[in-house]
Amino acid sequence: MAPLFRILRSLLFYIVFYGGSVFYVLLAPLVERFGEAAFSRHVKAWSGWHRTCARWLLGIRVEVTGQRPSGPFLIVIKHQSFFEAIDAPYMFNDAAVFAKAELTRIPLWGSVGMKHGLVPVERDQGAKALRAMIAAARRFTEQGRPLVLFPEGTRVPHGQQPALQAGFAGIYKLLGVPVLPVAINSGPLYHRNWKRSGVIRYLIGDPIEPGLPREEIERRVREGINALNPQSDPA
Repeated sequence: MAPLFRILRSLLFYIVFYGGSVFYVLLAPLVERFGEAAFSRHVKAWSGWHRTCARWLLGIRVEVTGQRPSGPFLIVIKHQSFFEAIDAPYMFNDAAVFAKAELTRIPLWGSVGMKHGLVPVERDQGAKALRAMIAAARRFTEQGRPLVLFPEGTRVPHGQQPALQAGFAGIYKLLGVPVLPVAINSGPLYHRNWKRSGVIRYLIGDPIEPGLPREEIERRVREGINALNPQSDPA
C-alpha cells in the first residue's frame, strides 16, 4: 500500500491537471481562429501545464541530456508511462505525434488533437490504412515538423526491452527522414496510479540516417531508446 501522503498528492495532481485540461480543451476552438501558430502554442501550453503540475504537486523534476532537433525528424521514444505522451508537445516543439486511432475518437479532445497534429495509427487494418498514415505523416514533414513515434507500440514496464512493432521499419523506410532515438526513465515514478517524486531523465541520442537495412535500424533504435532502461534479470 502506498503511503497516505503519496496517495493524497497523486489525487490532488489528478484533480488539478485534468481539471485544468478541461479548460484548455474548451478554449481550443476559440484559439484555433487565431491561426496554426497560436493553436500550436496553446497545445504546448497545455503540455507545459502538465509539467508544472508534475513538478509542484508530485515533486517530479525533468532533466534532458542531448540536443533537441528542429526540422523533419522521426523521434522515437521509449514508452514507459503516460508522462512522455503528454509531455511530447512541450518537449519537442511543434511535433506531430503518432497515436492510436481510438484516441482521435474521444469527444472534443480527439478533434483538438487532430487539428494540432495527431497521426492516427490503425492497427491491423492493412495496406490502405498504412498508406493513409504515411500520407498524413509526410504532410507534417513537408511542413518541417518533427514526428514523434513510440516504436514499441504500447507502454512497457521499466526494465523490459521488447522487440519493436513490425510497422516501425516500414514507417522508417517510407518516410525517408533521419531518426532520433530518445530514452526516458519515467516508469518507476509515473507508471502507477500513485506517483512518486524524483527525477525523470531524457537522453537524446545521435541522429540515425535514413536508408539503413531493417535489422540495423531496429538494433540501433532499440539500443538508443533503452539507454536508461537496464534490462531486468529473468525471474
